[in-house]
Amino acid sequence: MRWLVPALAVLLAAGCASVATAPSAAAPEHAAALAQLEQGQSREAAQRLEALATAARGTQRHALLADAAFAWHEAGDDARARSLVAQLDARRVAGASRARLGVLQAELALAAQQPGGVAAALAGSDPATLPAPLQARWPLAQARGLEAGGDSFAAAGARARADAGLQGEARRGHRGESERLLSALDNATLAARAAALPAGDPLYNFAGRALVRRGLPLPRPFDTAGAWNFGQRAPAAADGFRPPNKLAVLLPLSGQLAVAAGPVRDGLLAGYYAERRTRPAISFFDTGGTPAGATAAYARAAAEGYDFVIGPLGRDEVSAVFAQPDLPVPSLALNRGTVAPPPGHLAFSLAPEDDGIAAADYLLAREHRKVLVIGGSDDNGRRAVDAFRARIGERGGQVAGVVSVGEPDAEGKFADVSAQLAQAAANGADSVFLAVRGPQARALVPQLAMAGFSSRTRVAASQLVSGTGKASEDVVLDGIVFPGEAWPARGVAGLPPHSQVAEMLPTARGGGARLFAFGHDAWLIGAFLERLVIYKDGELAGATGTLRLDGFGNVVRQPQWSIFSGGVPVPMAGGGR
Repeated sequence: MRWLVPALAVLLAAGCASVATAPSAAAPEHAAALAQLEQGQSREAAQRLEALATAARGTQRHALLADAAFAWHEAGDDARARSLVAQLDARRVAGASRARLGVLQAELALAAQQPGGVAAALAGSDPATLPAPLQARWPLAQARGLEAGGDSFAAAGARARADAGLQGEARRGHRGESERLLSALDNATLAARAAALPAGDPLYNFAGRALVRRGLPLPRPFDTAGAWNFGQRAPAAADGFRPPNKLAVLLPLSGQLAVAAGPVRDGLLAGYYAERRTRPAISFFDTGGTPAGATAAYARAAAEGYDFVIGPLGRDEVSAVFAQPDLPVPSLALNRGTVAPPPGHLAFSLAPEDDGIAAADYLLAREHRKVLVIGGSDDNGRRAVDAFRARIGERGGQVAGVVSVGEPDAEGKFADVSAQLAQAAANGADSVFLAVRGPQARALVPQLAMAGFSSRTRVAASQLVSGTGKASEDVVLDGIVFPGEAWPARGVAGLPPHSQVAEMLPTARGGGARLFAFGHDAWLIGAFLERLVIYKDGELAGATGTLRLDGFGNVVRQPQWSIFSGGVPVPMAGGGR
């Protein structure tokens, strides 16, 4: 008996192995049909798989029926798919065929408005067995079922697991859905559930970004530290100062964007020369304001041994650089393009969308959930309004009305929109968001007063200050809150007062002051990047506001909130946070 048991075990193992590896006569045809399916020939694959199932027996027949049903689903014939599913035994289907069957049954349940059937459909299958293009559909179906069951956080977790398998517009839309799910949670619940996530959970960066956008602390740092080259830098100082060794700055020093590049360059150099400790060697590369110029400048900086890049500045330039397959040198882009920052790269911007998001969060934090939105006809106004509406909707607010304000007529008068404002008041609007310039706002204020909005919270985008500067005219704007820069409002360590700099440098005056502060903060981020990345409370008091990272390669800016008082912008206590 002592030798018999091991011998039997060996024989059984050999027998099992021979059964498991014995090829079926239909296996090559099965694989060929699945290849057709992956190539988009769904109907042809479905017909071929169904024909193979007719001649097959045992587990092979059930696998073929499952794959044929999935192929018919892909071809748009769900009736035929259901008919084949009824003929098979799911317990006899394994591997990728079982996972395809799970996705099929889950999606059919959702189409039939029976989300409760999703969990049972997916049970016993593993999305990792699916081909890469299909893997995201398994957790996406799971997410829809969980959301229907009322578990927004778990649904967001399922979407986070799907994220790696999505690209382009599909990924952007999916991330918006994840944000919407997390926005349904109150601050305490979101913070507690984020803290409970294990290290490496793909949901953590999503939950952390939601916390950062609300100005709340992180339970732990984001899971991104491994993407950076901090080991190549000199040791960090006590305050986290750890600049690169050799810094390249990519700016459109010629071309249409050169006017905007001037204040950014001067602000960056102001921060650079204000630092008394060892600074990196720095060089400026002209991108010409074109995508080709930006990619060529980046490639040159990489070839010449620079270990950190700041820039480029234009949206198309940023998109072109981030779309490159190989980006060996970490960078801080000075805009947000259509391509998300790859690991080891960041995007920092003063985009109108940021104003819209900040304004929505400001109102929601003060329990204003039904908002009248007034936007200008220019691109900045439209972008701020679109971002505001998306954000307010994600977090459970409503838009009580949208009013568009055009340019003045030949006599300098703006259109009368008082009837639309009165209708919004009747719809229960408890606050106002204004994405307009100063002259438009001055014309709107009396009409808002007549509609009863004088005593309600009014928040504007930063473009409000464009066209202002005379207190006697701007006094009508009193009480309107807007996001601005910290430097003019309260000063910033390392920079002289704004008034003093503006006297010396034309690039720090008027609208250029914002870009000057932006350039200063670009230097600050590059020099203190490790502090932002590896600490859960990592933030910088920048010239444009309080700076943090969001876990997906974006610099999030908490602006300095100001309010018009006596016709003059006045900083709000505590920054208005």
